[in-house]
Amino acid sequence: MNALLIYPEWPDTYWSFKHALPFHGKRSLFPPLGLLTVAALLPKHWKKRLIDTNVHPLTDADLEWADVAMLSGMLVHKQDLLGILARCRSLGLPTVVGGPVTTSVQELPQHADHVVIGEAEDLISGLAADLEHGTAKPIYRAVELPGLDRTPLLDLDLIDLKYYSIVGIQYSRGCPFNCEFCDIIEIYGRKPRTKSPAQVVAELEQLYERKWRGAVFIVDDNFIGNKKKVKELLPVITEWNRRRHWPFTFYTEASVNLADDNELLEMMRNAGFIRVFVGIETPVEASLKEAQKLQNTRRSLLDNVRRIQHSGMEVMAGFIVGFDSDPDTVFDEQVKFIQESAIPQAMVGLLEALPGTQLYRRLLREGRILDEGHGNNMNAS
Repeated sequence: MNALLIYPEWPDTYWSFKHALPFHGKRSLFPPLGLLTVAALLPKHWKKRLIDTNVHPLTDADLEWADVAMLSGMLVHKQDLLGILARCRSLGLPTVVGGPVTTSVQELPQHADHVVIGEAEDLISGLAADLEHGTAKPIYRAVELPGLDRTPLLDLDLIDLKYYSIVGIQYSRGCPFNCEFCDIIEIYGRKPRTKSPAQVVAELEQLYERKWRGAVFIVDDNFIGNKKKVKELLPVITEWNRRRHWPFTFYTEASVNLADDNELLEMMRNAGFIRVFVGIETPVEASLKEAQKLQNTRRSLLDNVRRIQHSGMEVMAGFIVGFDSDPDTVFDEQVKFIQESAIPQAMVGLLEALPGTQLYRRLLREGRILDEGHGNNMNAS
């Protein structure tokens, strides 16, 4: 079969960096890791193409070549995703949709022939066989969270890294915390699952062999969710990076309790980590408690940021306004915190009730949901 893997276009959000990328001579921030993983799981005898519409336009010739179109995306991609699905349907091309968007957009079965809900490792072989035999079902749903030892190396033959500003790898899935607004724990669970150090080194080696040099984003939603495993990984990364004469620097995302562990901070710095994105959310403790972000309470967030900075890593951070507990002064308090903490990249957005989250379920019970979320926390419309 000819499988056309399609990634939709990013709308103009904080993470798209559409206006900054041309200055860097790039077309997109990150490669589509989900589709590159799925591609590696597909049967070896299938022919594959990947069109990242942020890099190349999707042409009619691409669609005419394909026997099946396989799409992935997040909630923020919804509108472009639906447009691509309609285009495929008009040509009679069967479609499969997976990725986080399938847990957020309930009407997807009305637009796609086959919808995959959950992680791909245990689903793809059965789906592929059904597609070959013409017996594919409308819905495929993962029954458990797979171990990441089953995750293959990315199929990097399908993209050209030169078009991307940063490359990413994934080390873990899941987060131990219970933030009410977060969909990560709903999709990936609260028990972090990790790859082995050997798997991570193999991915770094793959990037090195393809001449990538510079920034590598470990895209985990909480890199330190399992501190014991991370401390086993970091010396291995350090040794690999040193042996290869430091080709990579690393960015990642982590919870603010990173500041509590001086040993971990030192290990990350030694491995080549230079930036970390932290979910501060708000300096208003009552709002943190409302959001069940208790890991950010009973501490000085300002001191924590400074401790991470003093370890040698730049702190990027996310902030949210719109909690019920926010005082009228919340905007001034957010600005004051960002300025005093010297955070150079601050993502300040509106609280959004993403479908499938505890927050969404609570507000639905309270009769407060007026519209489905769009995944764009900068959208004030």
